[in-house]
Amino acid sequence: MVLKLHSAWRASAPYRVRIGLNLKGLAYEVVPVDLVAGQQKSDAYHAVNAQDLVPSLVLENGRVLTQSLSILEWLEEAHPQPPLLPKDAFDRQVVRAMAYIVACDIHPVNNLRILKALAGLGVEEPARNAWAQRWISDGFTALEPMVARHGRGYAFGDAPSLADACLVPQVYNAARFAVDMTPFPAIAAVAAKAAQHPAIAAGHPNLQPDAIS
Repeated sequence: MVLKLHSAWRASAPYRVRIGLNLKGLAYEVVPVDLVAGQQKSDAYHAVNAQDLVPSLVLENGRVLTQSLSILEWLEEAHPQPPLLPKDAFDRQVVRAMAYIVACDIHPVNNLRILKALAGLGVEEPARNAWAQRWISDGFTALEPMVARHGRGYAFGDAPSLADACLVPQVYNAARFAVDMTPFPAIAAVAAKAAQHPAIAAGHPNLQPDAIS
């Protein structure tokens, strides 16, 4: 039995985990979950993930991991090479801080269920897009000087890390919402560099089995 990743092609959280799995060189099967159709709320998927969210990573022994950052941390502990975190404790904290800005501050207020909730409250699409642009830009404003200071090709140093696994999907979302990246040259440069890494490129939404053109 190989690892099974319950994923949605364009969702940021499983995108992060795909990058992490690819960087670790682990084989896995993608099990698509159609978020737009509400498949995540089905009885079958609820039995896998009681939170009705993606991703879920089913291990060879049948155990289920949830929450993208927790899964990435498990990957680092269970498969330490190549590392997603630096050796130095301070450097690890910096990388985690970068990742958390994306995963804890930017993404939660812009994911599909939040945008659908705004639509349900009568917020029109232009205003929903402006909402997403605001929070992405606010987060990138905090992240930009960190990447500029610590990056040497990637978000931290000269190799992909936990920070890149979170940043690359968020830059993809920024493009979806037409965020002006001019104020964020360091972030943009990292995303362009990362796009050339085979493991990161393989996680791109357009290459997933459930991708919609």
